[in-house]
Amino acid sequence: MPIPLTRRAALASPLALPGLIGRAQAAPRLLRISHQFPASVGDTGDFRDRMCRRFASLVGSRTEGELQFEVYPNGSLTKTFAQISGLRKGALDLALVPLTYAGGEIHEMNITFMPALVTSYAQGYNWRTTPVGRELVGLLEQRGIILVSWMWQSGGMASRTQPLIEPADARGMKIRGGSREMDEMFKAAGASVSSMPSNEVYVGMSTGVMDAACTSSSSFLSFKLQETCRHLTTPGGRSFFFILEPIMMSKAVWDTLTRPQREAMLAVGEEMVPFNLAGAQSDDGELGRVFAAAGVTVHPMADATVDRWQAVARASAWKQYAEKTPLAARMLKLAEEVPG
Repeated sequence: MPIPLTRRAALASPLALPGLIGRAQAAPRLLRISHQFPASVGDTGDFRDRMCRRFASLVGSRTEGELQFEVYPNGSLTKTFAQISGLRKGALDLALVPLTYAGGEIHEMNITFMPALVTSYAQGYNWRTTPVGRELVGLLEQRGIILVSWMWQSGGMASRTQPLIEPADARGMKIRGGSREMDEMFKAAGASVSSMPSNEVYVGMSTGVMDAACTSSSSFLSFKLQETCRHLTTPGGRSFFFILEPIMMSKAVWDTLTRPQREAMLAVGEEMVPFNLAGAQSDDGELGRVFAAAGVTVHPMADATVDRWQAVARASAWKQYAEKTPLAARMLKLAEEVPG
């Protein structure tokens, strides 16, 4: 078995041996990871839970057992909307959470679920190495949160009655957009909106509280929303729906880790990007098959449809977001420059 990088460095220098002995004698540090999604079993079930468990296992191995983790699915550790403030205050160690949920506390984070701003996975993951991503990571750190592993998800729209495909279809419908900016786009298209986390959409749809809902492909599958709708619009090669759902850590907790432990977490977080991407894309592909098998009419989203939604979003959600703060305006401009 190859010797981990941090251990090879220690073995290469005799001066490092006392530190290595100290590490071996240290008691394991237990950290807790929260998320709102269903638990998985082995290689099946919600891939976001599997993502957290894989991260925990790899970091545990990379730190030779110094760091150990417990994963709490289904909002069992912290309520869904309390996770961001929990991270900022140091009351929560780590969480996989839609970053747009931070928008109420940090307005600029609403860019992470801006309709039709990111229209492909390639464009989303390019944020990691471009100025908008550096702005995002820096702002999070200033507000007490460390972004550890990037994960983007695509999604679509489910409706109980008539199809929801084009902007004109939204008129008169009550829709769960999933973020302030998504809501602004739907309102500009003539809809009214309903606000709730993804793990409450099933009840909202099945009781008729709303006519339609947007959410990620993974949430459509995990929350069995095929039982609540008659029509589904799925993401194609492009979509107006891309949301950033990273693994994040409280900076207050981060600052208590050793430098090798922090380096191990960031290294694992970056190495997991292909796994994160593959999981999201797999759910995109599975979504149409599962819903069609349940009798739901599936409508793939065409490129021209994405362009029409983008025109509505640009005149409404994008404009209102940029007007809030100079930093928001700068981040929007930088995001528009990211290749896709």
